[in-house]
Amino acid sequence: MTLQYVTGFVPTDGRGGGSLQYMSGFGNSFETEALPGALPIGRNSPQKCNYGLYAEQLSGSPFTAPQATNQRSWLYRIRPSVKHSGRYRKVDKGLTRTAPEARNESQLPIDQMRWDPTPIPTDAVTFVNGLWTVTTAGDADTQVGMAAHVLVVTRSMTNEYFFNADGEFLIVAQENRLRFRTEFGVIEIEPGEICVIPRGIVFKVELVNGPARAYVCENYGGAFTVPDRGPIGANCLANSRDFLTPVASYEDREEPSTMYAKWGGEFYAATIGQSPLDVVAWHGNYYPYKYDLRHFSPVGPILFDHADPSIFTVMTAPSETPGTANVDFVIFPERWMVGENTFRPPWYHRNLMSEFMGLIYGVYDAKPEGFVPGGMSLHNCMLPHGPDAPAFEHASTMELKPAKLTGTMAFMFETRFPQRVTKWASELSTLQPNYADCWTGLKKHFDPAKKEPR
Repeated sequence: MTLQYVTGFVPTDGRGGGSLQYMSGFGNSFETEALPGALPIGRNSPQKCNYGLYAEQLSGSPFTAPQATNQRSWLYRIRPSVKHSGRYRKVDKGLTRTAPEARNESQLPIDQMRWDPTPIPTDAVTFVNGLWTVTTAGDADTQVGMAAHVLVVTRSMTNEYFFNADGEFLIVAQENRLRFRTEFGVIEIEPGEICVIPRGIVFKVELVNGPARAYVCENYGGAFTVPDRGPIGANCLANSRDFLTPVASYEDREEPSTMYAKWGGEFYAATIGQSPLDVVAWHGNYYPYKYDLRHFSPVGPILFDHADPSIFTVMTAPSETPGTANVDFVIFPERWMVGENTFRPPWYHRNLMSEFMGLIYGVYDAKPEGFVPGGMSLHNCMLPHGPDAPAFEHASTMELKPAKLTGTMAFMFETRFPQRVTKWASELSTLQPNYADCWTGLKKHFDPAKKEPR
């Protein structure tokens, strides 16, 4: 285990632990304690725990799941979770939707779609009411599919806490930093980084350097994992050592608070009397974590042709069908383009999978115009897509010398299910009504009397 330290973090009053620290590795069984001796040795549930703590297990998989996918952690906390629950009441879920709820919301046709960035509002918005759903796919009740959300936050959560029983969150920071205070410790991310919060884990979200915007994939299926590399071998893509998990950090505060739950596609709230982020120590393999997308080591063709975009898969949530993902998280980072006699941008394509894309920063090479940071696009199952007319002309006539794409980071949430657009997303003023016109400039070059390319 390697500890990585982040300087500049000063815990506020009432919080145990020291500076913001992480443990490196993916899928590891970690152990960490904010007070010495808080972890029991040689057993999980002693008759009496040190410091008067309670022992509690959090299971992210069935008890009898195969060893490779069995996930659980033991938490040693000031109060058991039953004290952080109460008489839940149903509350307004705002613009959050859960599959298959969006199936009949929108009357939009099945066209390719693209949106400009969602404006960050000026009024107070927290994670709870700032999770705005763009698409849903599959069915959360059967634990298949996903949702794509835009997250906007203008106010930190104070005595408000949240957990999601419907799926796990993968948060992609796009504008400014976000801090996630979780039961397991503290995570901060900036544009170019992601955070994964598994199903059921309690957290709150705070601002760090101003109002923030992010993209969120809500995965209803099996947990995200790193993809098998196959003949690539043991290295490259997302290396396990670059995933970071927080060390234990707790809050011991007795103040009236609200616990929010997303359950069955609805939001519920309960009034509690203290902070639920009271885990003093924990061990196990079920926990939140972060990853810096700039550490992704891309591979690609080094002589000719353009490989399938699956070579840029950072994480995958597998389905019961081998090789067919419930959700893939794919990025298009900085990289060298060196193919000889090759059309270098992504080729024209129709796909069984449905693709939700976003641009974190920079320029996307297949759409240099109209697709801007903070924007998003949707290319659903079997709908054609590819470079716009200017990108095609440039890539077809450019001098083919080695070129590096720099200062860019796009991503894709790709699922085997059709993505249904919500009513809110279909009525956004940022929806580009003429997106499909980006291909109208593609000319007919066919000449049966002339074999050689123009």
